[in-house]
Amino acid sequence: MPQAFKQIHPLAWTIIVGTMFGRLVTSMSIPFLAIYLTSSMGVSATLTGVIVAASSLAGVSISFYGGYISDRIGRKKVLLVSVFCWAAVFFGFAAASEIWMFFVVNVLNGLCRSVFEPASRALLSDTTPPEHKLLVFNLRYAAINIGVVFGPIIGLRLGSAESMFPFLVAGFVYVLYGLVLIMQFAAHADALPQRSTAEAPKIREAFAVTSRDRIFLPVLIGTTFCVLGYGHFSSTLAQYLTLSPHIANGKELFSYMLAMNAAVVLLVQYPIVKTVSRYRPVVPLILGNVLVSASLLMFGLGHSLALLLAGVFVFTVGEVLLFTMMDMLIDRIAKPQWKGTYFGTIGFNNVGSVAAPIVGGLLLDRFAALSGFAVFAPLALLTACGLPFLLAAHRRLTAREAAEAARI
Repeated sequence: MPQAFKQIHPLAWTIIVGTMFGRLVTSMSIPFLAIYLTSSMGVSATLTGVIVAASSLAGVSISFYGGYISDRIGRKKVLLVSVFCWAAVFFGFAAASEIWMFFVVNVLNGLCRSVFEPASRALLSDTTPPEHKLLVFNLRYAAINIGVVFGPIIGLRLGSAESMFPFLVAGFVYVLYGLVLIMQFAAHADALPQRSTAEAPKIREAFAVTSRDRIFLPVLIGTTFCVLGYGHFSSTLAQYLTLSPHIANGKELFSYMLAMNAAVVLLVQYPIVKTVSRYRPVVPLILGNVLVSASLLMFGLGHSLALLLAGVFVFTVGEVLLFTMMDMLIDRIAKPQWKGTYFGTIGFNNVGSVAAPIVGGLLLDRFAALSGFAVFAPLALLTACGLPFLLAAHRRLTAREAAEAARI
């Protein structure tokens, strides 16, 4: 393993470490936005859901183009422009004082994320040999969760639920991330993958390639429902813990649940990845969907601390199953010249993130004071609707690989 670490490109390490610090400052600010709007500004759960969903809606609208543009003009330009714009967005959060301001900056937050992340993942793929890609993609995922272990607790101590100060800190961290990227690109310019001299693919052709992919399309639809279920952790659950009369100290409990979620990821990621890497990468998505659906039911049934924490554990194992192999699956499906496009197109599954806070907010306004089960049972069933699509993708991938093996 240490020898494999030495084979990771410095640019890849920059993305991995930058991701860790980026997620640390993001998780000490963004997850508390719903609580801040509901408790400090008196915004209704439904309107809060709309504001939170604005980020994901903006991200869905631009995610395809973010990856496509990085294929067209190169990863460097896309990453540098988007990271400094993202820093400006966090400064905008810190300065916001009206509801419409939060809506606007959260839209911009979604745009920046959906341009930066596909390009960063494509750069990881570009700079990593095939035998080390699983390691690199999972290091990135581990970096995310290292940041999320500490971010919510730091955010709670800095008063994220009552103050916008943590967003100011996040802005400065993203400025620093951008400066480090500039230095690393300058130091390793000769090592950057050369783009093809052939004419770059047109946008219509890019749409056609992804929409005709008989494995990718059901994966995209199925993971949309998975992302919908995943999105309720940081939106619906956060508000439910604050609004429910049956739960005391909901804000503090939520921050520790976020930290527990990230800590469990770090504990179980390696053994889970080692186990599921022997299977086709759609299998973990199927199992993950089942566990996330089950965890939502547990949140609805749990007023006791033990059951809520058990729900976090089940949710986290499902999350690891869903997301550890996702990048590997996309990398496996996509041709080299389409990597950015595929990584961008999978961002359309964030339609689930758009729907999650809105649907959750409507259910909370109606049932939060009465029954947690009435809030979370419909959400669990909706999440499970992704299973038929994932099963179809698994069958098609199995058939394709069997056909390829027969031709050898």
